[in-house]
Amino acid sequence: MKTPNELRTVNVMRYILPLREGGSLPALAEADDGFNYVLKFRGAGQREKALIAELLGGEIARLLGFKVPELVFAELDVAFGRSEGDEEIQDLLKGSQGLNLALHFLSHAINYDPLAMPVDPLLASKIVWLDMLITNVDRTFRNTNMLMWNRELWLIDHGASFLFHHSWHHWERNAKGNFPIIQNHVLLPQASMLDEANEALKPLLTPEIFKQIVSLVPKNWLLAGGESEDPSELAGVYEGFLSLRHAHADQFTKEANHARKTLI
Repeated sequence: MKTPNELRTVNVMRYILPLREGGSLPALAEADDGFNYVLKFRGAGQREKALIAELLGGEIARLLGFKVPELVFAELDVAFGRSEGDEEIQDLLKGSQGLNLALHFLSHAINYDPLAMPVDPLLASKIVWLDMLITNVDRTFRNTNMLMWNRELWLIDHGASFLFHHSWHHWERNAKGNFPIIQNHVLLPQASMLDEANEALKPLLTPEIFKQIVSLVPKNWLLAGGESEDPSELAGVYEGFLSLRHAHADQFTKEANHARKTLI
């Protein structure tokens, strides 16, 4: 059974260009290890919550065997971006000083095209299962958040997952509840083996693994929303949500099967 890895930390050396496809203005940047990364800023959009979701969702996907670009912590120096001419980008950089999150840039990768790139039914089913687990709303025909690289399917951008953390009330209900947005999932029409995906993936995750994954989240990210002064309390909510959601995997698998039947 795979276990979570400690994330490396890199220092951002050069801002190359903004990637304006995303509403949070991620950027292509070069780090001090010589590699390029897609940099996700804690000063953008949903701020630290988007980075927490990206980290948790990406690590869970990796542990389940999916192809996911390496996640790293990316340190942004106080002086970084002072020469940036675009005021919007300069404000974003100023608001993101310190620790951010980045994904290894897959050079020459192309966006997944659901009309031209059929996916194996079991793989499609496993991806749908993952997104049901983490309540990811953003893997649709409009925005697939998947890349083809070296003839393999890679998963990116999990920052729109874990909807419960935008309103901490009733997180248990959200963990056990339905997820009707799954009907918009780009791979749902191809996901004809959801029961098999559930049987294969459910045993790979445990409450202890969830605890280890959540422990990777920096404490100041947990505290940034102001919901609590105790990071362990908030970490415990994430652990509890994932464990409870995982315990109801049979239920959400049935829900995904039902949603698929309404499409075909």
